[in-house]
Amino acid sequence: MLVTFSSKAGADILMLSQHAKPLLRIMGKLDGVELPLRGVFMPEHLTQNILALEQATALAPQPRETDDQSQEPLSQPVGLRQRAFPLLELLKRAKDKNLPVLWVAGSAW
Repeated sequence: MLVTFSSKAGADILMLSQHAKPLLRIMGKLDGVELPLRGVFMPEHLTQNILALEQATALAPQPRETDDQSQEPLSQPVGLRQRAFPLLELLKRAKDKNLPVLWVAGSAW
């Protein structure tokens, strides 16, 4: 399933649900296993959400690079920092403009 994060503060971010779930869980938007069909990050809570995501990415281990992986960039693992970066930037822009960030789960096609 595809999850779309959107805000008037920046471009939409598309993420597979398996990658979006950990990020939403870190920010307190996901309690159980099931991903809600839609949700919102309200402007007044963005500071907390950003802080939670920054703390989690700072503590997350970086994927180890081996000689084999350095030759083929597409085969390198993607860590939490790389996954969270676009969403974190959108959250920061939305905070600066005092705008909400919405998400919708479902296929875009």
